[in-house]
Amino acid sequence: MKIYAVGGAIRDKLLGMPVKDRDYVVVGATPEQMAAQGFRPVGKDFPVFLHPVTHEEYALARTERKTAAGYHGFQFFYSPDVTLEEDLARRDLTVNAMAQEVSPTGELTGPIVDPFNGQADVNARVFRHVGDAFVEDPVRILRVARFAARFADFTLAPETLALIRQMVAAGEVDALVPERVWQEVSRGLMENKPSRMFDLLREGGALARVLPEIDALYGVPQRADYHPEVDTGVHVMMVVDYAARRGYTLPVRFAALTHDLGKATTPEHVLPRHIGHEGRSVDLLKPLCDRLRVPNECRDLAVLVAREHGNIHRVMEMKAAALVRLFERSDALRKPARFAEALQACEADARGRLGFETHDYPQAERLRDALVAARSVDAGAIAGEYANQPAAIKDAVHRARVRAVAQAIGEKDSGSDGTQRTEPRENG
Repeated sequence: MKIYAVGGAIRDKLLGMPVKDRDYVVVGATPEQMAAQGFRPVGKDFPVFLHPVTHEEYALARTERKTAAGYHGFQFFYSPDVTLEEDLARRDLTVNAMAQEVSPTGELTGPIVDPFNGQADVNARVFRHVGDAFVEDPVRILRVARFAARFADFTLAPETLALIRQMVAAGEVDALVPERVWQEVSRGLMENKPSRMFDLLREGGALARVLPEIDALYGVPQRADYHPEVDTGVHVMMVVDYAARRGYTLPVRFAALTHDLGKATTPEHVLPRHIGHEGRSVDLLKPLCDRLRVPNECRDLAVLVAREHGNIHRVMEMKAAALVRLFERSDALRKPARFAEALQACEADARGRLGFETHDYPQAERLRDALVAARSVDAGAIAGEYANQPAAIKDAVHRARVRAVAQAIGEKDSGSDGTQRTEPRENG
């Protein structure tokens, strides 16, 4: 029995990157032998075991055969006779199809096993498929795209791009389960340059199948005076990359990705201003989240940003009453942390434009200060004052918040009764 570290651990070691996780393959063993050494079986489709001390996963060497469409359409074969090279042959990319033996003390020892020239492709910074079996698993398209987002200096081999296009044309991508699509897209959003994931998916024709709402943004014109990049799809990718450079959370990055979906459905007669695109964005975003089963925290922030980013960009024009109404619509008084993330996404939107990357965004500071003032109002005390008029409590609290915000932003005519002209028209 021999144990090998395989895949990303070897690739990252060659790249001089820290190895965070190791995947292990065991050659020459049976499930009974693994159990006898204290390994605990956890695999469903094929034998995977947890190490008795480290709890890392160890998989028996295996081969696979395509039996049906989609991610789950495989039959696996494992036995002590399956070789390491046979196991590596089923992997996606040559840079992930290398291995090195692990000593009893856990150290990598001996030469790198590299039957598909992965080291050469690491040196050339090329993603290349291992073999024709690549076409059998549509998840590999998403994985390659995610790797492109992580390793920005790698390119895709032309023959691998051709295979991806072949898979899309054959309908393999349509068999992807929603959970796996979201898993790979969300991981790609958290990489260094998420735009490369979407660029690769689009080049291979998969973006229109996996995320048609994003694919539809390319070629949609923007206002040239405010969006020098002109194309909405390009702008959205710049916004997502800005959010990544700032190290923002997944909900913020997802909101950055989806904030402008409605621009793809802007009526021709209002192009390129996109009047009312915020509401259309929300209408497109909700079914997208349902389809991919996006977690609630990502969905809720994305809907908030899609609906309100035009107003948030214009808060320097708003009076205190309009700011308080914004807070109330956004549930910012109860959920200030989520509102803070919404500001991050909006700032990414403002700076995700050519020549705007370092521009000031005073809207965020104005809203932070105003929200602190609004939340300082003691709603309980006001409720006590109106104990005999419970129907008046809500309006009284609102007016108190307007006064507090007016004082915080230095507004002379506060409109203390809470009445004020409406927010600027949402057309940004």
